[in-house]
Amino acid sequence: MTDREAVRSNAKYLRQVRPIDPEEISEYVEGTPHPAVVKRILRAEAYDLGLFERADGTFVPVDEAPVSAPGWQPERLPERYVHALEDLLVERYGVNWHRDESGDRLREVIRRLKADYYQGNPVEYDEEVALGYAVYHLPDYYAAMGYVLDDLVERSCLPRRLRVLDVGAGVGGPALALQDYLPEDAVVDYHAVEPSAAADVLDALLDGTGRNVRPTIHRERAETFDFDAEGPYDLVVCANVLSELDDPVAVAGRALDALADDGTLLALAPADLETSTGLRTVERTLVADRGATVYAPTLRLWPGMEPSDRGWSFDERPRIDAPHVQRRLDDAGGEPGTFRNETVKFSYALLRTDERRRIDVRADASRHARMADMEEHVTDRIDLLAVKLSRDLAADGNPLYKIGDGSERLEHYAVLTRESGLNRALGEADYGAILQFENALALWNDDEGAYNLVVDDEAVVDIVG
Repeated sequence: MTDREAVRSNAKYLRQVRPIDPEEISEYVEGTPHPAVVKRILRAEAYDLGLFERADGTFVPVDEAPVSAPGWQPERLPERYVHALEDLLVERYGVNWHRDESGDRLREVIRRLKADYYQGNPVEYDEEVALGYAVYHLPDYYAAMGYVLDDLVERSCLPRRLRVLDVGAGVGGPALALQDYLPEDAVVDYHAVEPSAAADVLDALLDGTGRNVRPTIHRERAETFDFDAEGPYDLVVCANVLSELDDPVAVAGRALDALADDGTLLALAPADLETSTGLRTVERTLVADRGATVYAPTLRLWPGMEPSDRGWSFDERPRIDAPHVQRRLDDAGGEPGTFRNETVKFSYALLRTDERRRIDVRADASRHARMADMEEHVTDRIDLLAVKLSRDLAADGNPLYKIGDGSERLEHYAVLTRESGLNRALGEADYGAILQFENALALWNDDEGAYNLVVDDEAVVDIVG
């Protein structure tokens, strides 16, 4: 058996001198193991040794520079993943998987999945449910993950040498996005926790991972998984899983404990009311009970204050084209559009333990009104600082945006009644941006049970961060 420690020791020495060639290492190890054996060992140890494998087969130290933004805006799920998924469908049902009985069953699976999500029912993932889930949700979850990662790389919070724990990894949308988001010279030790048949789909889709990604799938429940076994982690992902757990706060708390000192807990959920507000409940509990810091998007602008509104906030990004597996299932079903999922809407929370925030701006009591005190300001024109927490929510009429400052007890919305060059920033600002409002009119909306900040031609809105 090859002396693994000897390979490691030689690699540690040579990494300071020159690119590590498996052929050279083999000459220094007792028994002169074949270079291919040495390469397998180096690949397995690459993360721990901080080594990146180049195209020529040699290994060099990982670049210490953090990941930079790749310009993420996918128009479609990459075809290699779509083909891998269709291979699984053909293997189970045959080439006409989208027709006749098998097509009817898959469409019924997707109908049930959609109903269960809206009603908050638990989902049991057998092989058929996992395939239906992948057909319908793989593209939009893939897209959403990259947009959330943008918030981290904006402040250099995603290292090239990355240990990841993906809790409730499902069929792999976020995992595939992470792999494609990272640069080619990143080294990733990826751990997925997934007990259901979805792990089989995930395993197949991860089959083509790059030589510098080391994936491990732990087929066990999040509630019983040992978070400390492989940690600490630079990134813990809880994507579309918290709403399915009996005690999401307990699991998310263990995930928080498993972070490296500068690591991030990334929680992602569908944009519907129940799962989105459930995500905010977990976020707020971890802040209150565990001292977590919200990195983004629902920043607390008032020190010592916490929001207590229902917390329904979500982002929306450009649509993603339905892959051919969705189109085939949809076209054969006689209900046009029912089985195409092209909308990218999601709620998310990024939590850290080092007090770092995406935008380090605080409100000032001498300059800004506080949402917790908004009842005192109704019918007044006021100045305030707020985070933009939605895109335009109005189906028609005046543009409407949810806003928050971290102290709100009820929902607050900014209503743009008359756009000008001085307030145009309200519509132009990105989700999660901090805005400064001057001379906005505070009103109570009795129909909605919420406060409206009217932005007209007398109001000024600036992007602070």
